[in-house]
Amino acid sequence: MVKLDIMSDPICPWCYIGKTHLDRALEQRPDHPFLITWHPFQLNPDMPKGGMDRRGYLETKFGGKDAAVKAYAPVVENAEKAGLKINFEGIEKTPNTLDAHRLIHWAGIEGHQNAVVDAMFTAYFVEGRDIGDADVLADIADSCGMDASVVLRLLATDEDRRDIVDRDAAARGMGVSSVPTFIVASQHAVPGAQPTELWLQVMDDLARQGAAQDA
Repeated sequence: MVKLDIMSDPICPWCYIGKTHLDRALEQRPDHPFLITWHPFQLNPDMPKGGMDRRGYLETKFGGKDAAVKAYAPVVENAEKAGLKINFEGIEKTPNTLDAHRLIHWAGIEGHQNAVVDAMFTAYFVEGRDIGDADVLADIADSCGMDASVVLRLLATDEDRRDIVDRDAAARGMGVSSVPTFIVASQHAVPGAQPTELWLQVMDDLARQGAAQDA
């Protein structure tokens, strides 16, 4: 197996697009070597716990409505190319994602991480749900085979909060400044929403290397 560590934030549209491309490559290589782990990276680590109005946040971040629309034009274009219908109009709030990352961490412990990441992207980008809300996160957990009542109890505590903050800081310390960032075999960093073809090439190269070592 080859480790594939993914730094991501569930409110990052490029992460949603990048995962879609990767998943399509994995479907074409069902014997792929990757052992995938999702890691926390908050795009907005200073976001208030209750989040912010999304429109106001984007206009402040990009310097006005027109600038925000221009900044998101490549996102819309690439999402459409990937066959994704992102419901930007339905997203009312930009949440603080610390609790979402805590759930992703717990899902990894229980073997449900990929399903939870998928469900979180759908909840936010398609359904416009507030993934900073504990009840929404518990519902996502329940839909993926986790115990919602346990998740709610954990979210009401500080369990693993420091761990998530420290792992986020560690990623930045390694030089990660944007997401998604994929790290192959703990050595090679692949930044951005790479196309399916690149991942097919990476897996084929790994297969050839493995075959050469076995020869």
